[in-house]
Amino acid sequence: MVNKRYPEHLVFGLDIGTRSIVGTVGYKEGRQFIVVAQCVREHETRAMLDGQIHDIFKVAETIEEVKKELEEQVGRRLTDVCIAAAGRVLKTVTVEAEYEFSAETVVNEEHVHSLDLIGVEKAYETLRQEMKEEKIHFYCVGYSVIQYYLNGYSIGKLEGHKANRVGTHLITTFLPDEVIDSLYAAVEKAGLYVANLTLEPIAAINVAIPEKFRLLNIAMIDVGAGTSDISITKDGSIISYGMIPRAGDEITEAVARRYLVDFKTAETIKQACLRKKKVTYKDIMGLSQKTTTEEVIEELRPTVESITECVADKIIELNGGKAVSAVFVVGGGGKIPGFTESLAKYLDLNKDRVALRGEEVLGDVTFLQENIKKDPLLVTPVGICLNFYDQKNNFILVQVNGDRVKLYDNSKLTVADTAIQTGLPNENLFPRRGRALNYTVNGVKRLTRGELGEAAQIKLNGEIVGISHSIEQNDIIEIIESTVGADAKIRVGELTEYKSNITFWFNGTKILCPKFAAVNKELVTEFYELQDGDSVEILNYYTLKQVLEFMDISYTGTIYVNNMPAGEEEKIYENFSIRCEIYDSLEAMRAAERLKNEYSFEAAAEEDGEDEEERDTEFSKQPISLAEIKADDAADIYIIVNREPVKLTGKKQYIFVDVFDFYPFDLTKVGGSELIITLNGEQADFTAPLKDSDIVELYWKE
Repeated sequence: MVNKRYPEHLVFGLDIGTRSIVGTVGYKEGRQFIVVAQCVREHETRAMLDGQIHDIFKVAETIEEVKKELEEQVGRRLTDVCIAAAGRVLKTVTVEAEYEFSAETVVNEEHVHSLDLIGVEKAYETLRQEMKEEKIHFYCVGYSVIQYYLNGYSIGKLEGHKANRVGTHLITTFLPDEVIDSLYAAVEKAGLYVANLTLEPIAAINVAIPEKFRLLNIAMIDVGAGTSDISITKDGSIISYGMIPRAGDEITEAVARRYLVDFKTAETIKQACLRKKKVTYKDIMGLSQKTTTEEVIEELRPTVESITECVADKIIELNGGKAVSAVFVVGGGGKIPGFTESLAKYLDLNKDRVALRGEEVLGDVTFLQENIKKDPLLVTPVGICLNFYDQKNNFILVQVNGDRVKLYDNSKLTVADTAIQTGLPNENLFPRRGRALNYTVNGVKRLTRGELGEAAQIKLNGEIVGISHSIEQNDIIEIIESTVGADAKIRVGELTEYKSNITFWFNGTKILCPKFAAVNKELVTEFYELQDGDSVEILNYYTLKQVLEFMDISYTGTIYVNNMPAGEEEKIYENFSIRCEIYDSLEAMRAAERLKNEYSFEAAAEEDGEDEEERDTEFSKQPISLAEIKADDAADIYIIVNREPVKLTGKKQYIFVDVFDFYPFDLTKVGGSELIITLNGEQADFTAPLKDSDIVELYWKE
């Protein structure tokens, strides 16, 4: 044949069956599909069982033989191929999907395609939820629309109509990835690229049951060697798919057992039943035997009836518990005499309602090769080629972190889709926060979030891109997962409720005390780092006993809080006044006497403008340090070290290093990476001068 007889693009389809591989090359011209070349090769070994490839290398060798034969016939190199998967471990999901336009819109082909893909993605998510415990990855190998909806009403075709809302009711078919992976592997080892993948029953039904017949409740059975694939139509749509792993090979095995021959000889005997009256063969003992095909058919009757009974039961199950009106049978396995009659019996149908379909459904198919008989065996191979023109179910291959990944092509694939398909959790693509800290403050639940890490770094063909970047066939993608930020940390002193001091009045003198915080009912400093689950209570009061302990004084007689007698457990809040007679020591009594002489109440009242009744009449309101209360020696001072009062004595002037003579802090024991010293909140050195009421902090930083 001369190349100019063919158009530039030819479709190459492979029906990779359990018993044989059928290759078909052709092109579409109007409604006709022109088959320019065809080749059939049987597997030399049982490299496939029940529609599943077991020996990838053997199947690849047979595919390569078919490819070379077809290339010789057409005079061209074949690189792209359309294939179909048997319905082994087939899963079907029926869903409804809708899309609402922002304004009334004329529906076009793109709108319909997008609507279908919304349904497919919804079905995929439904299946993933159902199968998440089994951790099996599934691929969509096809879908069929049961019904379209226009503004909520059913309609046969959406295109051209004005709509505010469109919807679809469709059935989607999925297969486990091991079925798809083995098909792809065998084809690629034969030097071919998969241009289109569909399901065998989808390919067959598109030829065997044209749309004009789908108003009827009809079943189509593609009886191959390993599987019998089933499709059912009703009310103009394909309503269900199914499969049973029983078909022609089981009949061949029955022949082998009955006549004591190997599988290949048994297949020859079975095929002889289609065209001969007698058959001669050699058994495993090497003895020649002869029998009539009528006898063989009778011997096979129990096996045929067992298979057809299972097929009938599956049809009734898929059809909602009742038989269909008619059955079309395609594929080589259904050609065995008695198959259609037995199936009719189990479906309780007239014999003429169950029939082989070959020449009747291949009317729009023209074979340029001579001596090609239109046969049920050719329905699926032709359907695989024709499915290429629909392009409703296609996959692309990309490489993600060195692994090959197949994705259902919905025309809007992104890097994120590859990450999901490879099982990379969504959170590993975006910056991840460190562990959060949960705690309570004054009984109120509080959460401090951890810090954000860095986002995932994505390279597409060597260039850095975003997670939503579109991808194409054969792209090379590298995903470096996002990082986790630092865990949440917070100290008591950083809480908004925490204030550094509480102010109250003691014998008319303003006193500043550090605020208390309790964590899990134990007092802590402001430097305490909260732990998960901590219960924090910021105390906005002192007990009277704590005030006296903090000031390190004793008293005599009755003690008054806000001019009322009070006990040591009385709570002292902000700006409360305390009045009592100090009787701690001779020095304290002299200090109190001095305060009475130096500060009159009248002078204090002029300065602060406060009423006489609001403060103790015996003392002024001027702030005063603890040192003035506790000592009458001008050379002694009182400071606060790590929230504890400390008296420095014996010198007229003091510097920071003198603190270590009066405060128990062992410099010889290193408790961290750095010694932190602060004076009144500012960093200081050991020579910094100290004065009365200074606030000092000392601690090791980890």
